[in-house]
Amino acid sequence: MSRLQKLGVVLATTTAFSMNFAGAAFSQNMDELVAAAKAEGMLTTIALPHDWCGYGDVIAGFKAKYPEITVNELNPDAGSADEIEAIKANKDNTGPQAPDVIDVGLAFGPSSKAEGLTQPYKVSTWDSIPDGAKDADGYWYGDYYGVMAFLVNKDLVENTPTDWADLLKPEYAGQVALAGDPRASNQAILAALAAGLSKGGAAGKEAGEKGLEFFAELNKAGNFVPVIGKAGTLAQGATPIVAMWDYNALSAKDTLAGNPPVEVVVPSTGVLAGVYVQAISAYAPHPNAAKLWMEYLYSDEGQLGWLKGYCHPIRFNDMAARGVIPQDLLDKMPPAEAYAKAYFPTLDEVNANKEAVVAGWDSVVGANVE
Repeated sequence: MSRLQKLGVVLATTTAFSMNFAGAAFSQNMDELVAAAKAEGMLTTIALPHDWCGYGDVIAGFKAKYPEITVNELNPDAGSADEIEAIKANKDNTGPQAPDVIDVGLAFGPSSKAEGLTQPYKVSTWDSIPDGAKDADGYWYGDYYGVMAFLVNKDLVENTPTDWADLLKPEYAGQVALAGDPRASNQAILAALAAGLSKGGAAGKEAGEKGLEFFAELNKAGNFVPVIGKAGTLAQGATPIVAMWDYNALSAKDTLAGNPPVEVVVPSTGVLAGVYVQAISAYAPHPNAAKLWMEYLYSDEGQLGWLKGYCHPIRFNDMAARGVIPQDLLDKMPPAEAYAKAYFPTLDEVNANKEAVVAGWDSVVGANVE
């Protein structure tokens, strides 16, 4: 059993729909949910860029299946912390700026539950979500995961770095960036954890602090670029090397289509797996549409949509066992050995790292990423 599967506990039931959906009873409940969602007529999402994890096609698939529901997309480039703030800022607002659902880093799931910002709901495929990747009461649940990787512009970088320590070499002066602000972006916060693991730090606070030391050294050497890296900045030459999730890097490679040529590398040490989670806002203006969205995301169709975007969907093992994953999708992923060293941090380790990185970035690294 993997570390990811060991993290959680046995699950309880929800108040909205029975977890024991089967046969006609399930169909009847789903019919009622679909009708209620169509009556609401809208779903408001936030922080779902179309090139992240295949979300463009996932959203299109939901629209095609439920054309009566308008998908209102807020701030696609927002970070996890921004999503939480959007819920807080719109508690009494039922207008179009109030998100119904969020997709955030693992550490933000329990904290949003503790603050009363999410509501419980268990999808019909609940049992096939690993116990360690879901809240026992259904307030949040893992959706997909990937590993931290380097996206490299080969027009500008002759020698591709193969590990975190390589990024400190003089040849990478003014070339290395993160794919977010490490004071708010889960992706950037966990990049620091990965760098800290590569320096021998124990997952959690120690690795977070060592990650800060690494980026302070990178910044002092003049190698760190305080610009949020993405496909566009990489192509323009502003950020020739970007540390980001493998699925974002592979998606960017497709988007750039050889202009410039890029390479995606999983580092040889500090191979960190990151789980993201879904949740429904406690103040969702369209709660039934939000639940229907979750049902779609956690169906085989929705999970394959994420896999097409190079993310490992949380129900991957269940679907693989049932033989429903097309081989051509598996063939597009990095080789299995690239994931062999992947470390799945516990929730406590993720939280301890987040606290260390967010609190210490300005004082230790001193680079204003924007």
